[in-house]
Formats: sequence, structure tokens, C-alpha cells
Amino acid sequence: MARRKKHEEHGNHEAWAIPYADLMTLLLAFFVVMYAISSLNEGKYRVLSDSLAIAFSGQPRSVSPVQPGDHQVMEPDAGPPSPLQAGPGATRPSPVLDSPLLPSLASQMRVDRENRDADGRALAEARQQLDDIAAQLHDALAPLVDAKLITIHRAELWLEVEINSDILFATGSASLAGSAQQLLSTLARLLRDVPNAVRVEGYTDDRPINTLQFPSNWELSAARAASVVHLFVRERIAPQRLVMVGYGEYRPRADNATEAGRNRNRRVVLMVLAAPEATGDGIVPVPEEPAVASAHARAPTRAEPGTATDTGAG
Repeated sequence: MARRKKHEEHGNHEAWAIPYADLMTLLLAFFVVMYAISSLNEGKYRVLSDSLAIAFSGQPRSVSPVQPGDHQVMEPDAGPPSPLQAGPGATRPSPVLDSPLLPSLASQMRVDRENRDADGRALAEARQQLDDIAAQLHDALAPLVDAKLITIHRAELWLEVEINSDILFATGSASLAGSAQQLLSTLARLLRDVPNAVRVEGYTDDRPINTLQFPSNWELSAARAASVVHLFVRERIAPQRLVMVGYGEYRPRADNATEAGRNRNRRVVLMVLAAPEATGDGIVPVPEEPAVASAHARAPTRAEPGTATDTGAG
């Protein structure tokens, strides 16, 4: 049998060409990317530069982008190179610290400080005005204040005049007595020429009432406040300055278990608020929001014949 001849294996001497081609492809892609990054869009760069300059309250400046192949010449002792060049008419770049931003901030701070000073002066004038009104009320109502039928409380931005309703109204009635009209006319003359808003609040004790005119203490308290408001309008106090609120029996000053406590709870309160000019923004802070005011209370009239006569409430 003939012996099989063994063939000699030949090596592939061109295998290096494959990684070499891959390397050339990668290098080509790398240089394409680098060239794309180095090519600046001058229009977009100029818009960005102007937007930043406007944001810092400076004048818009143009930017000369560095094009591929450009080289900056650096003097021997020059600082770090910068591609930002000043626009026409400018002698040097203006850093943020030299921009008009800082003068604008200083001006705004000065305006804010002046506004705070003006508000402080206005509040001081408001307090002084309330002090003057309180002094006039004390002088005009001294006998009733001494008899504790009228109490004057001074707060930060309002003045509270509390009047016992026994000197204003009969039991279960919202019609002002003759002496009450004289008293309230005196108050109206003192408040007529001042710009302060006046809130009239009516209160009762907890004794129930159920008549056609006043189904509950809500209506009675609101009608009493309305009687005072109507008198003030007749005394030429501007209606725009007046507010009426009926609290009924739900804001007692004292315990209704005693006659003295019920007597203290039957009251009409005048809240003289600070003048709008003194609050800076024209809004007078209200000391306390009403719970529910009766908006349907009728003006006090005589009781109709044949109506219920349960007038136990004060």
C-alpha cells in the first residue's frame, strides 16, 4: 500500500490587514468627530453670548469664535488666552463685577429700604391717629367710662369701644332709646371726619327669643348693629366706611349663669380700624373674622299686633 503524502500547512501572512483596517476606520471616525466639535456655529454662539450679557444687565457683546486652524498669539508675560473678544467700541471685556448688575442691585436695595421706612412712618402715624381718637373718646364719654357702661380698648391697629346695650336698647328690642341716640350722635361726630373704617358688632346673652321680628338672637344682634349703622349714616358718616355684624349669643364676655354676666354679654362694640393709608397696601387688617352674620335682619320696627312676645333675650 502506498503511503499517504502529508501536506504542509501554509500560514496566513495577511491576517494583520483586518485589525489594521479596523484601526484606520476608528481613526477616521475619531477625526471626523473632533472636526465636528471644533466647528462652531457662530450665529448660535452670538445669540448665547448676547443672552448671557442681557441676563447680567450688561450690554450685548459679540463673540469671535475660534475657527479650526486659528492660533492665538500670546505675549511673553500675557495671562491665559481667552477666545472672547470685546465687541465694537469696547476697550476691554467687562467681567460680572464690572457690569451694571451691581448698581441695579444697590438701587433696588435702596428703594426697598426707603419703602420700609415709609411703611414704618405710616404705621407710626396710624398708631398716633388711633391714640388721638381714643383720647377724644375718653374726654367725650368720661362719665360713662367711669360708670363702666362704656369701655375703650386700644390695640395695635384698631380701637374697640364697647357699649353696654342696656343704655341703648330695651329688652328684646332693636329700637334705640332717646339717650342712646344722643350718645351715638356724639360718637358719630368724633368719627365723621376721620378716614377710619368702623365695624359695628351686636351681641346678646343666651336667653332665647322667638318672635316674628326676631326668630333668634342672630336677628336681634344683627338688627341692633344695623340700628347703630343707620344712625351713623344719618349723622353723615360715609356708608362705605361702615360694616355691621351680628354675633348673637355665641361670643360671650362673661358667664351667662349670673345676671351680671348676662348684662355684660349684652353689648354693642365699635371697632375703629386703622386708616387704609397707614397700612402701605391699602388693606386694613381685621382683628377677627365674624362667625356668621345675619344678612336678612330687618330694620327695627314696631312689633305687629298678635305676634309672639317672648322677649327674654337681652
